[in-house]
Amino acid sequence: MKIVVLDGYTENPGDLSWKDMEALGELTVYDRTSLTDMQEVIDRIGDAEAVITNKTPLPGEVFDACRNIRYVGVLATGYNVVDVETAKERGIPVCNIPTYGTAAVGQFAIALLLEICHHIGHHDKAVHEGRWENNPDWCFWDYPLIELADKTMGIVGFGRIGQATGRIAKALGMKVIANDEYPNDSGREIAEYVTRDELFARSDVIALHCPLFPSTQGLVNKESIARMKDGVIIINNSRGPLIVEEDLKDALNSGKVAGAGLDVVSTEPIRGDNPLLKAKNCIITPHISWAPRESRQRLMDIAVEDLKAFVEGHPINVVNK
Repeated sequence: MKIVVLDGYTENPGDLSWKDMEALGELTVYDRTSLTDMQEVIDRIGDAEAVITNKTPLPGEVFDACRNIRYVGVLATGYNVVDVETAKERGIPVCNIPTYGTAAVGQFAIALLLEICHHIGHHDKAVHEGRWENNPDWCFWDYPLIELADKTMGIVGFGRIGQATGRIAKALGMKVIANDEYPNDSGREIAEYVTRDELFARSDVIALHCPLFPSTQGLVNKESIARMKDGVIIINNSRGPLIVEEDLKDALNSGKVAGAGLDVVSTEPIRGDNPLLKAKNCIITPHISWAPRESRQRLMDIAVEDLKAFVEGHPINVVNK
């Protein structure tokens, strides 16, 4: 079986191995493939039977041109880059990686929050610039510092990742409330389930861990921000379009929102005209919540298991059944 990985670099920049996937067939790995030049995508797939992609699109025209494709693996949980309906019509399973970064993403959400509360990077830089050495007092800070104990964290989307974040928040002494379409017992052990409006009204910190659906797109907007507490903190390392970025910029600059920690934005890589680049107290990181080596190794292992299961005739993690 010929296997092509179209954009393997972010998953494996050199610290992992493709050997287990290589054992399943004739493997070709490209670090990057054009996101817009479909002829390049088609040429690279050629007569391969298994195609592995992370963010390289596989629209209908690729399936039309590459008639040998029998399997598509996505090196991510989201699979919107693949025309899953066309694949389904042709009997091609599309398999994703459903749970590989739960701990890493939950940890990163709290890291963003703690950076907002303590501005550790800023104060470290100040020390290295000599500002502590030349300070008349034995300590100094030039941002408000925030203690999280007894404050309320509201988590929108309380699946595995939301609950991982909730457990850490609870360990910090925070009260946790959550909004999710499917409340469950493990969630109830961590949080009180509430309506989204109640969550917006009660929370000192709001963390977004929900999928991007029409019902969640732009859920943080001018109207919902108006219902939040003055000085609320917003954390998003889920999906960029959950936030109307212009509205969040205005709220940050006015002080209605005290700070935001974002690992995702509406267009990635971020564009130079993104309004949040001109917002006060806004930390933006380049979509790296998922990227610890341990998390990427888990992703690699599951990707291999997905392909192996297909070869053995019982595909798993199929998103287009």
